[in-house]
Amino acid sequence: MDGKQLGVISLNDALAQARANGVDLVEIAATATPPVCRLVDFGKFRYELAKKEKESKKHQHATIVKEIQLSPRIDPHDLGVKTDHAVNFLCEDMKVKVVLKFRGREMAHTEFGFQVITKFVADIAPYGHPDFTPKLVGRSITLMISPLPRNKRAKNPRQDETDHEASRAKTADNPKRSPSCKRNHTFLR
Repeated sequence: MDGKQLGVISLNDALAQARANGVDLVEIAATATPPVCRLVDFGKFRYELAKKEKESKKHQHATIVKEIQLSPRIDPHDLGVKTDHAVNFLCEDMKVKVVLKFRGREMAHTEFGFQVITKFVADIAPYGHPDFTPKLVGRSITLMISPLPRNKRAKNPRQDETDHEASRAKTADNPKRSPSCKRNHTFLR
């Protein structure tokens, strides 16, 4: 009852002890010989189990997968924009699925698609690594990219921009903070 072992006793004796103490007889290990049981308040027992499960789930997190679609004839600027999106997703601990779709006669030259994917992977290498080599499946090349651990990952370039803009906004609101904001202007009349 108080965490003590009572030894091997018959089922009827165990049930009698449980009734005498006003608790339940709960089977802990049914496959053991003899089966292991415990005298506990069943409601409290279930509550503690639920609490343990909840605690173990705190340390888990669901991975979110974001998809980025490319084409073999993508403009370099557009590829840069897609790369920036992928970097932001990876810095937020999301996985990125890259899909490069071929249309029509583009299937005759899949090597151009693989060149685009290789350039994309090289651009985001400081932020994530591919889970597998790019595969041509049907009319598209697919690739999954996982984020690097935070201590090995490069700093998010977008975060630097927002920090800089926030500091500029503060100095613009309060001209006393930054004397360089005051300028002498002459007006002609």
